[in-house]
Amino acid sequence: MNNKIRTEAVEHLFEAILTLETKEECFDFFEDLCTINELLSLSQRYEVATMLKEKRTYLEIAEKTGASTATISRVNRSLNYGCDGYEMVFKKLGK
Repeated sequence: MNNKIRTEAVEHLFEAILTLETKEECFDFFEDLCTINELLSLSQRYEVATMLKEKRTYLEIAEKTGASTATISRVNRSLNYGCDGYEMVFKKLGK
């Protein structure tokens, strides 16, 4: 993990997230925490990562998600050179 984000405040946030047990709790917490656009952006990036993992083309991904090619490229870079966070979640979800 990037040391720039490893702050006490971020650790507190992650501890709070780890207490959530249901999707409904997640909806409630994240609706309070994020703006609608922030949450939609996060979910879009996750969808982009899922589609990249499925070897979909940038054009297919852009058409389905509405993500820009810059966003798709950033997510692709994270998949290839990041901390393997997406891959860890995909494995846990059986994707």
